[in-house]
Amino acid sequence: MKGTDNRSIYVVAICGSLRQGSTTHAALQIALAAAEEAGAEVEFLELSEYELVFQGSVANESDYPPGVFKLREKVQRADGILLGSPEYHGSFSGVLKNALDLMGFDEFENKVIGLIGVSGGRMGAVNTISMLRTVGTALHAWVVPNDASIPNSSDAFDIDGNLRDAELSERVKAVGKQVTEFAALRHLT
Repeated sequence: MKGTDNRSIYVVAICGSLRQGSTTHAALQIALAAAEEAGAEVEFLELSEYELVFQGSVANESDYPPGVFKLREKVQRADGILLGSPEYHGSFSGVLKNALDLMGFDEFENKVIGLIGVSGGRMGAVNTISMLRTVGTALHAWVVPNDASIPNSSDAFDIDGNLRDAELSERVKAVGKQVTEFAALRHLT
């Protein structure tokens, strides 16, 4: 899918779990594949690869490790952003919060964001999604109406990373597709 400047819509996924084989990672891969099917250029941003420091732990921003600036550049270039997190203690993960705190309006303002949360419990990740929606709004981003909350995440996926529930799988795919479509519409304005 192309924007009005004739370049591909670029969608990135940022995962709030550092655990290898996490269900959050699997869910974002499904949404990212749907964004790609909708015509976007896509990239999965693994937070563990960016040498992130804790916000405020370095006195001068110019002293941040190069990975912080690399992450900012990729997110700033993105037209759409998929944020995914496990629900920890009624909120989204600390690693995602820290990554978001290292960025700001330059990276998120007027971007299209899609939200995915996973939870080990049967209630799903409604708090994670609600809080990420609040953060997205505070950063002046456009958060798409569709989101996906995956309950009982340890049983929700098969060994290949596919969701067992077809309806839930379609909901996750809809998030990726909607981010791509809305990002393309933003290029028309």
